[in-house]
Amino acid sequence: GFDLSLDRIAGLLEKLGNPQDRMPPVIHIAGTNGKGSCAAYCRALLEAEGKAVHVHTSPHLVRWHERFRIGRKGERGRFVEDEVLADAVRRVAEANGGQPITVFEILTAVMFLLFSEQPADVAIVEVGLGGRFDATNVISDPAVSLIMPIALDHQAFLGDRVELIAAEKAGIIKPGHPVVVGFQPDEIARDTIVSTADRLGSPVSVYGQDFQAYEE
Repeated sequence: GFDLSLDRIAGLLEKLGNPQDRMPPVIHIAGTNGKGSCAAYCRALLEAEGKAVHVHTSPHLVRWHERFRIGRKGERGRFVEDEVLADAVRRVAEANGGQPITVFEILTAVMFLLFSEQPADVAIVEVGLGGRFDATNVISDPAVSLIMPIALDHQAFLGDRVELIAAEKAGIIKPGHPVVVGFQPDEIARDTIVSTADRLGSPVSVYGQDFQAYEE
């Protein structure tokens, strides 16, 4: 199940030497819809430039490996190899020492371990649920926080109004770090995100205002 908190994941990562602080530059993606598509576009653009790109997405469709794509210089990244994943899971489990933890927190710690130990130019990290208390939100120094379209989702955890959910997802914004706001079907969601960025002194680019996207 879900138990949104940062205390357990922060404690576990400390035992592992805080691998989240040794990551390549991170594109951190939150939102209700389009996170996976956005991650795929970012990866394709960066790999076309010859960059090595790690990608974390969730959930997986068939195999756990799909959550961890390891970047390779000059070629497309590949899903993590069996033995590498198994070793990372073993090390995280040993560090946790049987303490209460969720599956997503374990897998997030595995992601940080893998992405910090394998060289790459960029890491694309998709939020699991919400933003503010999501296990991935221990990233303190993102290259950019990107928030995709927001709608009602996981209302039992995030709130029953779009603006409340937007506020939770805007929790990935870090003071002074750039923010990109994708298309927002609800104006109040966009305004909530922008006001959070302004309050934190984070430069913000808004779809429909600062940039456009269209099919041609």
